[in-house]
Amino acid sequence: MTEPAQPLRPDARRTEGVHPAHTNLDTLSTLELAQTLASDHEVAVQAARQAAPQLARAADAALPRLERGGRLLYAGAGTSGRLGVLDASELPPTFSWPPERALAVIAGGERAIRHAAEGAEDDEAAGAQALIALAPTPDDVLIAVAASGTTPWVLGAVREAQRLGALTVGLSNNPDTPLLALTDCPVLLDTGPELISGSTRLKAGTAQKIALNTLSSTLMVRLGKVYGNLMVDLRAGNAKLEGRALRLVMHATGANEKVARAALQAAGGQVKLAVVCLRLEVGVPEAQRRLEAAGGHARAALGEA
Repeated sequence: MTEPAQPLRPDARRTEGVHPAHTNLDTLSTLELAQTLASDHEVAVQAARQAAPQLARAADAALPRLERGGRLLYAGAGTSGRLGVLDASELPPTFSWPPERALAVIAGGERAIRHAAEGAEDDEAAGAQALIALAPTPDDVLIAVAASGTTPWVLGAVREAQRLGALTVGLSNNPDTPLLALTDCPVLLDTGPELISGSTRLKAGTAQKIALNTLSSTLMVRLGKVYGNLMVDLRAGNAKLEGRALRLVMHATGANEKVARAALQAAGGQVKLAVVCLRLEVGVPEAQRRLEAAGGHARAALGEA
């Protein structure tokens, strides 16, 4: 005899709720639909702005670990996991951050970056194993991302990172979730119900992207990867970026194109090194010495700190 099905419990997670506005979404014109969906992302900006103190706390906790040579590790499932992969992959070309120090794992493995692997997120043991494979240390920082804040795979990764002494940062779009309770640095991105109910690739994902961008960029600035607001540690891997590097040297030093190009070539394409050479009128070896003494911070190397 088949037992009667248990009644479905109400889901307290705000991201699973049905948005009370625009219940006629499917009746809107194309223009109205585009305007409505785009406008709803303003909530993501507000949520990320409200989380700024939590993001700053996470950055302050992570900074000394990264200064000691630690790594940024990311873990997530579905959209959250893909956003972690995106953040990790953008740090090397933008800031010359070593790729081996920005590693992302996603539920379902590499294939899940392009193909949905929905069932993988329920396997807490697999999340732990994914972290074990990265061999985290106490100098590493795990950024765990889960819109629901309840994803077993992500929680397994967090527990393993904590067991091995790594700092854990948790990004969740729901308050009072296991992820926020578990991590050392919880970050709440309270975006509420989605216009398309439950589709957290919408404003929940946008808020996560903003938060990840904010956290990693804050860390890179504090690590000396930026001078003023100039991206002086970029890795010029194509013609567009080579032009950007040249313009940055010209802007930072006031040198003309010919002088800036020669300095950049002598510096092996390193914008920061070329800037110090030109500003202090010293050769590459002396500029390198000054930057090393200043911990890679251009402002300090130039005597402006």
